[in-house]
Amino acid sequence: MHPQLSDKRIVCREFIQALDACHVDIWARLTGGCNQEKDSLNKCLRKERVERSTHNRTQAKEKRLKTEQVWKELHQDD
Repeated sequence: MHPQLSDKRIVCREFIQALDACHVDIWARLTGGCNQEKDSLNKCLRKERVERSTHNRTQAKEKRLKTEQVWKELHQDD
């Protein structure tokens, strides 16, 4: 299973539930009958990860600019 499938994540809950419901039927699970549900879940998780990465990258850039500005102000005093 994916590590992102903890109860804390509710973004892709409907996809998780659909995959779990499909996996109840062992035959469908073993013969690829759940591939569509799994693909949908993977797309949802990927979208969430990309959004989170973009947000984190933006925050890191802002923090870096702030740090560089502070360093410039410190060096101007010299």
